Amino acid sequence: MTHVITSICVRDGACTEVCPVECIIPGQPEEEWPLYYIDPDTCIDCGACVPECPVDAIFPEDEVPDEYTKDIGKNVAFFTDGPGYDALDM
Repeated sequence: MTHVITSICVRDGACTEVCPVECIIPGQPEEEWPLYYIDPDTCIDCGACVPECPVDAIFPEDEVPDEYTKDIGKNVAFFTDGPGYDALDM
């Protein structure tokens, strides 16, 4: 299980500061990857990021509201098809 950042994200970044495994990163380039993303292979499902989000954009994967389920695939794609951790080098 992992957590997912949905398209409600406003790129506040507070979630990254509390992640104990540093698996949350901002998408780059921002026009192509506008959210922060959680690496599903690294997330330990601790939930530390959830209360830090000022807009309640982070959910456990199995609790993502129906209107945001497309964001689950976008999150995975960021690490499989997109820049993933290479975005940190941009």
